[in-house]
Amino acid sequence: MASVTLRDETATGRALAELPLSGLPERISARELVRLRVREEVARHNAAPSHHFRGLVKPADAEAELNGYRMRAARRLNWERQADAAEAAFARNGFLLLVGDRQIEDLDTEIDLAADPVVSFVKLVPLVGG
Repeated sequence: MASVTLRDETATGRALAELPLSGLPERISARELVRLRVREEVARHNAAPSHHFRGLVKPADAEAELNGYRMRAARRLNWERQADAAEAAFARNGFLLLVGDRQIEDLDTEIDLAADPVVSFVKLVPLVGG
């Protein structure tokens, strides 16, 4: 069994948050890892629902804040809906997935957690301009 640290980073590499997970298989697909991350963060939120959610993707009817998302009302989230949204965000380059020194470009890519115990998620912010 492997342990992994899921790290949220800025585009410049500055760590924003970390989520350690243990008891994982040594090899896992990127898709399974993304869904596992989302399931874990939603479970933590649902244990004590609040107006604020710190997670990979924005829940429906929420507004982006500096370190997460603000929901109109404290509520429980559906992890499968959030995981589907995370997969869709990955497909449209909403975030990058970095393992060691390589970027994962396909969610079906297998990751060796024993060799690379840190996986970085880099959220990309759309540029606004005129």
